Amino acid sequence: MSNTPPAFIPPPETESTAIGLSPNTLFWFVMIFMWLVYCWETYLSRRQRAVLRTNVTPPSEMVGIMNEETFSKARLYNLDRSVFGFWSSFYNEVESTAILLLGGFPFIWSASQTILTDFLGFSYSRGIGFEIAQSNIFMLLGIAFSMVTGLPWSLYSTFVIEEKHGFNKQTLGFFIKDKIKGLVVGVCLSVPITSALIYIIHIGGDYFVLYAWVFSCSVSLFLVFVYADFIAPLFDKFTPLPEGELRTRIEELARSLEFPLTKLYVVEGSKRSNHSNAYFYGFHKNKRIVLFDTLLLESVNPFVKDEVKPIDKEDSTEDVDETKKNDVIEEVRDSSDGSPDNGGWEKLPSGDSDEKRSSINEDVDDLPKESDKPTGQKGCTNDEVLAVLSHELGHWKFNHVLCNIIIAQVNLLVSFSLFSLLYKNPALYAAFGFSQQPILIGLIIIFQFIFSPYNLVLGFLMTLLCRRFEFQADGFAKSLHRATELKAALIKLNKDNLSFPINDWLYSSFTFNHPPLLDRLDALQKGE
Repeated sequence: MSNTPPAFIPPPETESTAIGLSPNTLFWFVMIFMWLVYCWETYLSRRQRAVLRTNVTPPSEMVGIMNEETFSKARLYNLDRSVFGFWSSFYNEVESTAILLLGGFPFIWSASQTILTDFLGFSYSRGIGFEIAQSNIFMLLGIAFSMVTGLPWSLYSTFVIEEKHGFNKQTLGFFIKDKIKGLVVGVCLSVPITSALIYIIHIGGDYFVLYAWVFSCSVSLFLVFVYADFIAPLFDKFTPLPEGELRTRIEELARSLEFPLTKLYVVEGSKRSNHSNAYFYGFHKNKRIVLFDTLLLESVNPFVKDEVKPIDKEDSTEDVDETKKNDVIEEVRDSSDGSPDNGGWEKLPSGDSDEKRSSINEDVDDLPKESDKPTGQKGCTNDEVLAVLSHELGHWKFNHVLCNIIIAQVNLLVSFSLFSLLYKNPALYAAFGFSQQPILIGLIIIFQFIFSPYNLVLGFLMTLLCRRFEFQADGFAKSLHRATELKAALIKLNKDNLSFPINDWLYSSFTFNHPPLLDRLDALQKGE
């Protein structure tokens, strides 16, 4: 065993941190704030559950938008998800509290040192190399712990809730293989990035903030470039959108707006879930659009065509399930989810609602009714897909993605600057049970805990900004005379994804980075 002192010590009462608080006071400030945020989010969710439980039939303003059967399915689906979210959030909060109170972080840090010295044969050193190695072991242990504790919740969400409501298409084997792939890719990316960042902070001197910021920016841009060609194909099966009317019209739309479209793909999202989505990505003159196959009607879905295509005799030795061999990763997210950086990706608008507008019914007769779509068939018509892409091109036209990237990088520079003022203070580490001052631990303490009030405010402001961007993109589609088709697409996607169209106003204000469905329909209707 190593003769070095243990990493965990009780927080001292007398020494003060750089922000004027004793370690013990700082620790309890973090703990109390963490629980206040949890209580606030739980309160918001409780308000939404009340809406889900009391609105059992469609209100008058939903006539022609969603029938009673679909409304009921959406209500029950979102109620199940909300209840599940309550219990999973409660568990996560209790787990985080236990880790902090019982010294989980210093325990894992000490265990990482033990693994290096007693099992891997390293000699203890206070040098950069040993710290980087110990930091990576710490990170891997943390990832393993999170994966094990989160697995039951992920299994229940996928194979109980999503399965119950007809969305899950994964088998258990697919699920496990997907998790393993995600773990391997995550580790392969995290280890070199974390190692390089620690090294830069150590040797950067007075300018390490600038070096760390440039490195982080470069990594973000690099991942955007390599993701589509090297990472996503490990999980998703992509195929070019077949030649035909839809592809021709999309290319004509891109040319008319001088959008530099280079590739147009369909991803086999139906192998994972029935949820619909779409996104575009890329920089400068290299833009690509990806449509989930669940967004398209079967007549233009290349994966459906492959599955039902007759097999010629001379092709009988081929594997008819060739199109099913690759996996699909989870829906690209609203990394963003209100966060300042979506990594250059833009997601499909999805709608929800927090207020009733009877005026929307004035022209619902112009929209396709549920009976207009073949029974049991999901997806959008070509005109509706073009309307959705017009919305997406609105984000490009108004430089929304670039704006988000700039905000993210400015925020990162500010965060690294503040980090430089705090990370050498011993009392800050002592507040969380550390006698040493490892760079990785400083990043976790400062970025995750000390910055939590700032991150909460920034997240809310970004949510407001994202909602504004969505209205602007809708307005751009409207300027292209596609308002009617976009309204029809939003309604279909809302129904296909079982999004509940009625929401508590306070809940939606803090949690939806897309405006509610009825708000968007109302805005699109004005001026028509």
